[in-house]
Amino acid sequence: MKLTVFGADISSNDVSCSKSLIKNINKDIPKLLDLGAYKAALTNVTGDDLVIAAYVEDDLLEEVNRGIIHLMRDNAENLGDLTGISEDKESAGEGVSYAEADIQDDIYPDSVILHFDTYGGEPFVEDVANSTIQAASNFFAVHDVCKPISGKVRKIPGVGYVSNETDDPVVCATVNGLESMGTIAFSMIGAALGCKNTYLVEYGTPCNVIPGSVIVSATAFMNGNTLDLAVPFENKTRILR
Repeated sequence: MKLTVFGADISSNDVSCSKSLIKNINKDIPKLLDLGAYKAALTNVTGDDLVIAAYVEDDLLEEVNRGIIHLMRDNAENLGDLTGISEDKESAGEGVSYAEADIQDDIYPDSVILHFDTYGGEPFVEDVANSTIQAASNFFAVHDVCKPISGKVRKIPGVGYVSNETDDPVVCATVNGLESMGTIAFSMIGAALGCKNTYLVEYGTPCNVIPGSVIVSATAFMNGNTLDLAVPFENKTRILR
């Protein structure tokens, strides 16, 4: 089984996702279950970008991936990142962000998903995202971590190619053992926030930062349930007097 994750800008503006877009995406999520996904959800809403993730058997990965793109296309206020997808490398443009990771088959699937939004495609976001991948890879309880952001043309199974101009990355790690979720998630968040001009936001927060900055949202995707990790992280890091 795999975790498959797509991030895309399909909003009508450059700052936020409308309530109607979020509502319509959530309404159509069951279509992914009809295609064979074990669980699926709108996991992150970060500035004007959103993330759809699903747990899926390996042999259904391409079909469910196509279903996620169709769902985004059907509900898009603006085709945005969807226009960058191409069937060949040469014509690929700035497109959807993608991440995947393997899941241990005999456990409930749990994962951490971090999603980044830039206002002007700030290039240092690649280093920020990769720092969180590196942080996750250090834990024994992490079953798998997505591939590092490489700045190269990428082939997305069942969908096509996107170019190295694709920004606003999404990263994920699958976790064996629910009790390790907090340690892994908070380490990934800490790795992101240790980088320059990077700010943690709650689900649905507009990109209210001066250009030159990056915002990041963090979600625990636990057997189909989603938990916005910004709230417990804020509580955990509150300095006691």
